[in-house]
Amino acid sequence: MAAEHLTVGQAARLAGVTAGALRHYDRIGLLRPAAVDQQTGYRRYRREQVEQVRLIRRLRELELPLDEVRRLLSLDRARFAAATAAHRDRIAARVTRLRGVLHVLEHAISDDDWIAMTEPTPPPGDPEAHRHWGRTLFNDVWRLIEQEDRTPDEDALMVHEAHASLYHWLRGGRPENAARGEWQVSRVYCVLRRPEPALYHARRVLDICQRHGIGDWDLGFAYEALARAHAAAGDEAEAARWLERARAVAEQIAEESDRELLLADLETVRVVPLAPPP
Repeated sequence: MAAEHLTVGQAARLAGVTAGALRHYDRIGLLRPAAVDQQTGYRRYRREQVEQVRLIRRLRELELPLDEVRRLLSLDRARFAAATAAHRDRIAARVTRLRGVLHVLEHAISDDDWIAMTEPTPPPGDPEAHRHWGRTLFNDVWRLIEQEDRTPDEDALMVHEAHASLYHWLRGGRPENAARGEWQVSRVYCVLRRPEPALYHARRVLDICQRHGIGDWDLGFAYEALARAHAAAGDEAEAARWLERARAVAEQIAEESDRELLLADLETVRVVPLAPPP
């Protein structure tokens, strides 16, 4: 056996995995050993294969299934980056969903009447109808934002529902509802990497807050929307400026759960490099 070959135990220790993991990778065709002794069945690995195992381990730590890891290892650098970016977006959607769940749990714990809350559908023409559909559509937009693998048709539905929700809030809600509706429309366009409408609606959030003297977490999220929209536009300096203002407002938010929700959301703002012109 070549001197540079490692036993399965040696390769596993160097790579930070178990010997059983290496045997499993061999069985499923993810990483074949460099050589197998025909009489004993002992596997041997080259030293350069240790780096491959380390990469597999890192990808598994990112919650990628082995089938996806196998696919990623076959890609060139550009397609690898695109695939991992898609996985990042799925994880971000999951984080958004879980933050929403935590926020609802806080209210379920602290609001005495939370269990008894109902959502009756008002009759057509009732002033409450606008508020009902504003809430209903708002919640379904969140469902779509949180969905890890949307189709193009679902992307379009998400846009239309966000605008429809905003329409109902503008017709039947308070200024705070209108600000939140504008904020959600801006978020949808950020998710879809469309910075121009995202910026327009983010500015609308801040305008409504300023005109109506709205502060607390609504103002914080107005700044968050502007930071995220500028990040989607690739403007790192403006994104950082609005993030700083949002964090300053977060320190003044009365409810701890609302403050933590805003701060957690700010951590997800990332500058997105603009695609080069064709």
